[in-house]
Amino acid sequence: MIHQQPNQFIPVHADALDQPLVNFASSLSGTRPVRIVALGSSSTAGEGGIVPYPYRLEAALRAKHNGRMIDVLNRGKGGEEAPAEVARMPDDVLSESPSLIIWQIGTNAVWQPGHDLKQVEVAIANGLSMLDNLHADVILMDLQYAPALLTQDKIDATRYMLSAIDRLAAAGKSVNVFHRFDMMRKWHELEGNSFDRIIDPNDEMRLHQSDWSAQRIGYELGEAIAAAVALAA
Repeated sequence: MIHQQPNQFIPVHADALDQPLVNFASSLSGTRPVRIVALGSSSTAGEGGIVPYPYRLEAALRAKHNGRMIDVLNRGKGGEEAPAEVARMPDDVLSESPSLIIWQIGTNAVWQPGHDLKQVEVAIANGLSMLDNLHADVILMDLQYAPALLTQDKIDATRYMLSAIDRLAAAGKSVNVFHRFDMMRKWHELEGNSFDRIIDPNDEMRLHQSDWSAQRIGYELGEAIAAAVALAA
């Protein structure tokens, strides 16, 4: 387990990543541009005019690494889930030769009707096998903590997907999980932030992140990545 130095002025932080980011650290130590691919759905692509986390993460990493050319390529498509994302991996991920992939998954499997969670789990496993062919580190980003995923008819599926993501990461080859759901839950329960702060107040579905959340997720992910890079180095 990687330990991060806490910021005493912010009560809740993301959990540290379990695995060092060896490939990403190696890429940073070189001179060529560094590529990260962010794959996912609306949390990655952006929704409702909210600037999504990949752009915020790119700015944070460039600042942290003294202006090093680090490109976070946004390969998010709103409404997609793992089966569709795996189908476009060859073009959208493998062809870019990234040293780090951040794959945001699970939300649409729960929220959209008609998904077979077992099939989604198989698709994630297949995607991770495909990514094994790259010299790249992988971070799975789990679901957002949002009212749309906490209703009585959704909560069991939400819990299943959270558990499945953890299981698949543990079975994978140096795969990390960025536990977004639990971090956002603590923002709400421990810090006392309302859902109108952490979820876009203009989103009638009560699903998508607010500008405040997207900014903080970009920051926390950048800190977690930096700690994992330091351990690898």
